[in-house]
Amino acid sequence: MITALYLAHLNPVTNAHIEIINELKKNADSVKVMPVVFKSGQKEINSKSFPFSFEIRKKMITSIYGNSILVTDDYTFYAPFKKYMPPLLSPKSWNLRKQILRGVQGDFFSYTGDKAEGYMLKIYRLKPKVGLRKSLSATSVKESLYDSALGKESNWKNNVPENIGRIIEENWDIVKKFSDSEDETTRILGMKFPKEGWSE
Repeated sequence: MITALYLAHLNPVTNAHIEIINELKKNADSVKVMPVVFKSGQKEINSKSFPFSFEIRKKMITSIYGNSILVTDDYTFYAPFKKYMPPLLSPKSWNLRKQILRGVQGDFFSYTGDKAEGYMLKIYRLKPKVGLRKSLSATSVKESLYDSALGKESNWKNNVPENIGRIIEENWDIVKKFSDSEDETTRILGMKFPKEGWSE
C-alpha cells in the first residue's frame, strides 16, 4: 500500500493541480491531498493570498474526484505561527509532521514541484518526489480572478476545470472582498503565513 501525500495551497484549485493529482493517482494506491490551513482557535484565517476556506477548496477537489482521493485538513498551522520556527528545532513543526501522516498506512511519499520545499520535506523524512514545476501557478490564476472582479480583462476560466469555475462563481463575493485589499501575509524561510496570528 503506497500513499501519495500532496501538500499545497490549492487556492484556488487549477488545471495544473488536477494534472498533478492525476499523476499521483497513477503512481500510488491512495492519494491524500492536504490544502494548507491557518487557524486561530477554531477560526480559519483567510487573506488575499489564501482567499478560499478549506471547505470550499475541498468542495473544488471532490467536484472532480468524488471519494476516490482523501482530502483532509491535516496540514493545519495553529496560531501563533511563529512557534513553528525554526524548522526542525521547533516541537510544533514535528507535531505538524504527525498530523500530515495521520491515518497513513504502509509506505508513502510526498510530492512537490519546488526544490526548496523538497529539501524541507526530506529533512522531515516525508520522502519527497520533486516533480517539474508546472507553468501555471495558482498565484497567477488568483490574480486573474481579482482582475476580473475589478472589471479588467481576464481569462481565469481557461485555467480551471468547469466544475471548479462554477464553485468560484458561487463564491464570487470572496473574490470581490479580497480583490482590492492589501495582502496581509508575510514570507518566512520561503513559506507564506498570514500576518494575523503570527505572534498572538
